Amino acid sequence: MSDDGMIMSAMDGARDFIALGGPVVAILLVLSVLSLTTIIFKGVQFFMYRVGRPVTAHAAIDLWKAGQRKEAMERAASGRSATARSVAKAMQLSGSSAAGSAVEEVVALEATARLHELRSGFRLLDSIAQVAPLLGLFGTVLGMIEAFRQLQGAGSSVDPSILAGGIWVALLTTAVGLAVAMPTSLALSWLESRIDDERIAIEQLVSKVMSPLHSKPPAGEGVATAPAPAPAENLALAT
Repeated sequence: MSDDGMIMSAMDGARDFIALGGPVVAILLVLSVLSLTTIIFKGVQFFMYRVGRPVTAHAAIDLWKAGQRKEAMERAASGRSATARSVAKAMQLSGSSAAGSAVEEVVALEATARLHELRSGFRLLDSIAQVAPLLGLFGTVLGMIEAFRQLQGAGSSVDPSILAGGIWVALLTTAVGLAVAMPTSLALSWLESRIDDERIAIEQLVSKVMSPLHSKPPAGEGVATAPAPAPAENLALAT
């Protein structure tokens, strides 16, 4: 069979499937396409930005601890991940006169913005995972109503095959709804776990850059001086 013949056969099969399941199955198929497209997009995005794999950030931290500050900043700046960029920002601001808490706040704001960008599309996947089973159940209820309506219209000449055929067609929508919801839910859980790994890596590695800043005395405070000696007359009174 040629490629055109296979495509036409697949399209005919899809039309028959939609005609059998009704409009609910058609809606579920649209949701499945949206879910699959979003999952593929997020997978490519996470791969490009190395989400959950802070290899570059760890290498930059090792250079930083070794005293190679310039090389560490260049290594962190070359990374694409949110962790590498947060570490690079922390290293860049660590040389300024700003207090450690101020630097930490700036880095935290930028890291939050990057993680929020990476979470785009999660709400759509979560909605599909929740709505798809409900749509399948709704289609089943509609199918059962239609099956019993046909059974009632048959009157005394009841054919069990009418009821059985209506029931399995009705249950088809539930099966399709679950088939859409389960992979979507699993993919969403995996994507969220990668975001959690990225967030934890940011907190841990940025804290290693920030720890020397927290040990510095605040600006305007010098080393504590010894108390001034007591005046001579006070010493005389004391004796």
